[in-house]
Amino acid sequence: MAGEKQRTVKVMKEKRTVSDEVKANIKHYNKMKKLIKEALKEGPKTIPEIARATELPAHEATYYVMSMRKYGDVVTGEIDDMDEYFYYHLNQKN
Repeated sequence: MAGEKQRTVKVMKEKRTVSDEVKANIKHYNKMKKLIKEALKEGPKTIPEIARATELPAHEATYYVMSMRKYGDVVTGEIDDMDEYFYYHLNQKN
């Protein structure tokens, strides 16, 4: 039974391929995620601070931080003194 299951998994892996475009998108996302994690290792930051630290446009930094927040890599913290931006920090549980 186990041998049959392994053959089925092997056949499925051979038949289901991932396009080069999808692979490139995943690689790019992981690169951006790494940049943001490095920036947040120094401590909590707002979106504009993350954008400056990573040299990303603010709208891109927002996209990646929100994606990371969705998947639990980043947690929303307190709001800044001007009540404009939230601070984001790394989720210590990951």
